[in-house]
Amino acid sequence: MAPRNLKIRDLTLRDGQQSSFATRMNQAQIDRCLSYYKEANFYAMEVWGGAVPDSVMRYLNENPWTRLETIHRAVGDVSKLTALSRGRNLFGYAPYTDEIIDGFCRNAIESGLGIMRIFDALNDVDNVKSTVKYVKQYGGIADCAVCYTVDPKYPEPSFFQRLLGKKKPQQVFTDAYFLDKAKQMAALGADMITIKDMSGLIPPRRVATLVRLLKKNLSIPVDFHTHCTPGFGLASVLSAIVAGVDVVDTNCWYFAGGTGAPAIELIYVFCQKLGIDTGVNMEAVAKINAELRSIRKELNQSVFNTEKPEPKPFNPLTDTLPAEIDALFDVAIKAAQADDEAGVTDACRKIEAYFGFPAPNELVQKAEIPGGMYSNMVAQLQQLKSEEILPRAMELIPTVRLAAGLPPLVTPTSQIVGAQAVNCALDEKAGRAMYTNKSAQFVGLVKGEYGKTPVKIDPEFRFKICGVREETPYDTSKYQMQPNPELPEAGGVKLAENEKEVLLLELFPMVAKKFLTDEKVKAYAAEKSAQPQQENDTPVAAVKQETETSAPITGHTVVAPLPGSVINILVKEGDQVVANQEVVVLEAMKMENTIATHYAGTVKRIFVKTGDVVPTDAVLIEIE
Repeated sequence: MAPRNLKIRDLTLRDGQQSSFATRMNQAQIDRCLSYYKEANFYAMEVWGGAVPDSVMRYLNENPWTRLETIHRAVGDVSKLTALSRGRNLFGYAPYTDEIIDGFCRNAIESGLGIMRIFDALNDVDNVKSTVKYVKQYGGIADCAVCYTVDPKYPEPSFFQRLLGKKKPQQVFTDAYFLDKAKQMAALGADMITIKDMSGLIPPRRVATLVRLLKKNLSIPVDFHTHCTPGFGLASVLSAIVAGVDVVDTNCWYFAGGTGAPAIELIYVFCQKLGIDTGVNMEAVAKINAELRSIRKELNQSVFNTEKPEPKPFNPLTDTLPAEIDALFDVAIKAAQADDEAGVTDACRKIEAYFGFPAPNELVQKAEIPGGMYSNMVAQLQQLKSEEILPRAMELIPTVRLAAGLPPLVTPTSQIVGAQAVNCALDEKAGRAMYTNKSAQFVGLVKGEYGKTPVKIDPEFRFKICGVREETPYDTSKYQMQPNPELPEAGGVKLAENEKEVLLLELFPMVAKKFLTDEKVKAYAAEKSAQPQQENDTPVAAVKQETETSAPITGHTVVAPLPGSVINILVKEGDQVVANQEVVVLEAMKMENTIATHYAGTVKRIFVKTGDVVPTDAVLIEIE
């Protein structure tokens, strides 16, 4: 009998570097690995989407389209290139029109994309429809992801609450819920279904049950994606393989484990023992790892300014495992085959500990939230110098999440709920009513602009947050394209000169505006320096803005309640304003926070401009 085949999707160049190295791999580092990737013969390589397009512009001054096209030129059609997309939100935070989704999918596939993995943060199937349609229309593979999540651990009702008949909320995220979502996506035309466990919360027995359920009820391939943060990753991937999954997601050795996915090398050992063929050329993987080891050191120094411990070197083709470790692989397989969750988890954790992969993060496991969401909250509170409220903010997550319709915690809902829990804890600490401070995204989520939440939102809560009781979907007919001005400092060329640049501007307005402006100014400067200089030439440089007059402030002030970037100023000097009118939009904690004036009067002075980064309590506006 022919051996069973298992397809491997390598995540190293997107999710791997995003999970462990803040998405800072530059094009030169990527290029060092590509000839070996061409030999490696992975079924697919995830190289784009997620945080990559934003990060390569924001931190590396590189063009996201060049990233995708360069990888495709090097690897060709040996492996299908994959991107991760947030359905109607694409890679941004706002829902987009079909016209933008169409242009985006067409350009991505023309640039070499083979598979678009499409998910929606609410598991609202309506939100993936358009992307599925256009990906398939242009010849790509539509991989629809069902986001795995768990019901929160609600506080027990008190004695008096029980007397009044209050019960814990019903469980929502059952096996039937996930099967129903997968069936709906298959009916839309999905070419494959991914169980997307973005938090690494799915234990071995649960994933085995879900894989069997999906395989029994669907006629398309099933992929399993997870992370190792809470300590289930390796055991759950093994259990999914034993249960008959078609594709699993892995990272190469030096980018694996911890916050990332399990290592391909460990999966290869399991597959050898199970008689399963992955089709991957492990000699080429060893060459990739030689590059990744030095890239890892470079990233640790440049990004974290530290040397994070790395796993022990291991090449399954040349290294012999100690007998007791080899035996652990056999123990894990037997336990997975017997659906012995404790046994398979214990054996896999011992294997990872032997190789020096990070230990399970028990806090994330207990809190049942994504590791990135937790680290975001810690970073936000450090910025605010309010670390002491972290336990309260963590405690508030289930309450805030349930009030907002129990969304799965994945980008962007994890950031929206996490930032709101922080806001509520800050409100409480300052003696204000909870939800006094709320981000525009939290308002949008509660209003219905992100789609249908798993649980209906109480109309009275919606009224309190948004001023409306009815669910109000996002109206794409009111969508306004980003301004695309001419740039005098770059010889009068357009900010976005072609469709790909227009799409970057739509998806990442502030980041793309800065990136494209810098690119155009550099190109113009290079062109001018190649020409004979005229005496009256104006140097192409950013003109430093004159500092504000230091006249004393005599009126009332609007100050920043938290540190962030000014993304919009809603008034101008001389405008009349009323109390509680919104005057500034501040991006903080990845959310848009609208700042209102407490006073009526005339706007006398504006002390900031769009793009300024301000600390807590910075004076933004003076009102007389």
